[in-house]
Amino acid sequence: MSNNKTKVLIVEDEKPIRNFISTILTTNGYKALTAKNGEEAFTMINSHMPEVILLDLGLPDIDGIRVIEQVRERSSIPIIVISARTFEREKVEALDIGADDYITKPFGSSELMARIRTALRHSHKILTKDLGGRTVFSTNNLKIDFESRRVTVEGREVHLTQIEYRLLAILAKYVGRVLTYDFIIQNIWGTTSDRNSQQLLRVNMANIRRKIEKNPGSPKYLLTEIGVGYRLADLDE
Repeated sequence: MSNNKTKVLIVEDEKPIRNFISTILTTNGYKALTAKNGEEAFTMINSHMPEVILLDLGLPDIDGIRVIEQVRERSSIPIIVISARTFEREKVEALDIGADDYITKPFGSSELMARIRTALRHSHKILTKDLGGRTVFSTNNLKIDFESRRVTVEGREVHLTQIEYRLLAILAKYVGRVLTYDFIIQNIWGTTSDRNSQQLLRVNMANIRRKIEKNPGSPKYLLTEIGVGYRLADLDE
């Protein structure tokens, strides 16, 4: 899947963590670039043009949220936030302003590599305009035919309401990424998020789970990031 030409920039002020992540990346065939603060990160981005950024939010010179904002002003490079911060509002803010994913410390090497692969696949699909042009989405026996608006699981047709279909379709468009409640509600209903709209969203997501999951209580496709939003799992490794 990976090759040694794929450059990943690690923006992390703690040297032991930088070295730990660098070792994981190198072992898996990636080229690891490092920066210990925001200023160095911008220099590395401009000079090396990495394919993925792993970003710690707690930098000594610039808050990671501001780094995301500045990168997004000129680039769509995937950004995976890696942070010890566990406050839901910070996860939501990072995702809403343009981060592609969020991993909370501590994390395992397998999880990190899976998130990087997903970010790279999504980035490639955007660059090749595959997401906008393809007519069928598929991940591990879940298929969505966008032309016929037909959804099947293991060959069995699933009947969704119009809203349920639109919700599943937008999650498929951003497969592997966490979509915040606000983002989904704005894109589906065109309104700002409030208690009523979030309840409506939860009800529809629960209905979708009952229709596509073998075990809705332990879903494999439609995952909840508690307090943040939802993710459609990218199961095609």
